Amino acid sequence: MTNENDTSSQIQAPIPGEPWLLTPGPLTTAASVKQAMLRDWGSWDEEFRSMTKQLRRELLAMMQDTRNEYECVPIQGSGTFVVEAMLGTLLPRNSRTLVLVNGAYGQRMAGTLKRIGRDHVVIDKGDYLPPRGADVQAALSADANISHVVVVHCETSSGILNPIEEISEVVYAAGRKLLIDSMSGFGALPLTADSLQFEAIVSSANKCIEGVPGFGFVLVRRSELEQAEGCCHSLSLDIYEQWVQMEKTGQWRYTPPTHVVAAFIEALRLHRQAGGVSARLQRYTNNRDVLVAGMQSLGFETLLSDRWLSPIIVTFFNPADKEFEFERFYALMKAKGFIIYPGKLTVVDSFRIGCIGQLDAGVMQSVVKAAGLCLAEMGVTSAQPPSAAHEERLKIAG
Repeated sequence: MTNENDTSSQIQAPIPGEPWLLTPGPLTTAASVKQAMLRDWGSWDEEFRSMTKQLRRELLAMMQDTRNEYECVPIQGSGTFVVEAMLGTLLPRNSRTLVLVNGAYGQRMAGTLKRIGRDHVVIDKGDYLPPRGADVQAALSADANISHVVVVHCETSSGILNPIEEISEVVYAAGRKLLIDSMSGFGALPLTADSLQFEAIVSSANKCIEGVPGFGFVLVRRSELEQAEGCCHSLSLDIYEQWVQMEKTGQWRYTPPTHVVAAFIEALRLHRQAGGVSARLQRYTNNRDVLVAGMQSLGFETLLSDRWLSPIIVTFFNPADKEFEFERFYALMKAKGFIIYPGKLTVVDSFRIGCIGQLDAGVMQSVVKAAGLCLAEMGVTSAQPPSAAHEERLKIAG
């Protein structure tokens, strides 16, 4: 399915019988990405080591490291593994970190720092307000011991796109360092070494590059990495040691997810072939716009105002209609071939629909049609949210 206004290359429909995954990763992947996993690889073999070298090189190129200041280090495991690896390796044991929180993944970073014994303070904006540069500036001015700031680029528990440009500007004006969790943004959202100051970015294979789960990667300033020897709390999550091993032998320290790497190489090829970051952003933005307009036509309302809507995932309030039950809505949508995502808000009930993966505007139109049919089957006459939802939305209108 394609839309005449979508200039990116055609997507590959899922294998017959597979649902569309409307989640922020794992997500619907191309058939050729799946196909790439049908061969076995020796992790020590030169062919596989070449694949590792290729993915490291291409990710640095995607970040536009034109000054050759950064290294790419893949780490086995899910996104949370690589976030912990970044924090544990790059935050010195005597550091003090400001964690910017406005959702579940910012909270998870704070929890990780507590678990690994790194001193930290938190600015918590709740579920859906963005941390702003002024908030960060005030915190840094008040506490000279803060050495680092960590932030989630796109907080997918609400779908909010945080203003990392203004945050970065404030952090470096104050002489501190910034670490970014761009798990659900890298590969689609503009994020380059030439346009933004940061020490490290982390992301994952199964997000905007549209690979499958199994490893994440850190794009880290080389000078920071060189100072990180012996810093990490963990044997297996030590980015420095992984980097040293890869530079020396071309191999991962421990058994790599060989099939996942092969799938990622194919996903990188498709990403490049379709036009790279800008084309992927265009497709995802178009997906979001078609989805939001369609759901609003049914009476649904988004949590966020247009100003903060990301092209990654959108949160919708549950209808106030007493006939609406999310569990049944979920089951009915799945029966029609679409897997959506529960909400993570604490004040009002909600659900989320992702815009990333092998989806285009035609798919999003089908999602909207399915949602309308589900409401009719449930006997829901209005998708308008409860009054409390309107009150919450007013809080983020500015």
